[in-house]
Amino acid sequence: MLKNQYKKELVLTAPCQVGSKGQDVKKVQEWLCINAFQYPQAAIATTVDGVYGNATALAVKNFQNLVGLPATGTVDKMVFERLTQPLHKAFDTQLEPTGNLRSLVVKYADNHLQNRPRELQYDAQQNLGSWVRSYCNGADGTPYKWCMGFVQTVLDQASSTLDRRFTDLMPMSLSCDTVGTTAIQNKSLVRSQDVRKTPSLAKPGDVFLLRTAQNAMDWFHTGIISRVIGDCFETIEGNTDQQGSSNGTGVFARTRNFQKSLIDVVSVQALI
Repeated sequence: MLKNQYKKELVLTAPCQVGSKGQDVKKVQEWLCINAFQYPQAAIATTVDGVYGNATALAVKNFQNLVGLPATGTVDKMVFERLTQPLHKAFDTQLEPTGNLRSLVVKYADNHLQNRPRELQYDAQQNLGSWVRSYCNGADGTPYKWCMGFVQTVLDQASSTLDRRFTDLMPMSLSCDTVGTTAIQNKSLVRSQDVRKTPSLAKPGDVFLLRTAQNAMDWFHTGIISRVIGDCFETIEGNTDQQGSSNGTGVFARTRNFQKSLIDVVSVQALI
């Protein structure tokens, strides 16, 4: 795989306990908050400030009790591996190279979905945390809308499984505009009006690009098409939410009507 930042997110350089400070502590606090989305009944969310105080220790104990580990309040390698298990499953799961690339794209996207990627918001910033940094090559923060980072991670996993490189289709980028412009140049972009006339031009595993009405070269959100049904796409997309925002909070499965929205499609046929 070309997108390997996630490996750094799975590393804890030293055990963390009351009195510890620094990036390891901040990473632990982030993962407590990320796991809180999955376990809303447990008091495991805490302040992300890089200082391991009593509140962080209590959150760790609550998490340890939740998953059946000794409630020591200290995060060692074993506890950190349990905290980061969703990221490990999403990135290190290797699917069998059976079927075609399109089916692998959908399966890898669904594997991420099942592990519930979520961003964090704190210190007046959004688009934060290990999931975002993994998708965005180490970057996070408000400017980093990570929908394309998610898409390219999935394409990277699927193409690597078949000993191919997704960068033969598009440059590694977080920009929908860059990917859309490249798709025009290499003739892999199917415009919205053509998809509306001939829906079969869009297939599972392809990448959709939402476009503004004012500018045919201005794309603002992306995701993976998982199914085409009638005049609708079923999708798996990052940095969205239940309302379909282009700057949401996680990875979600959605439906989008391509007859009512300006949705261009980047075909992955060139990688097959």
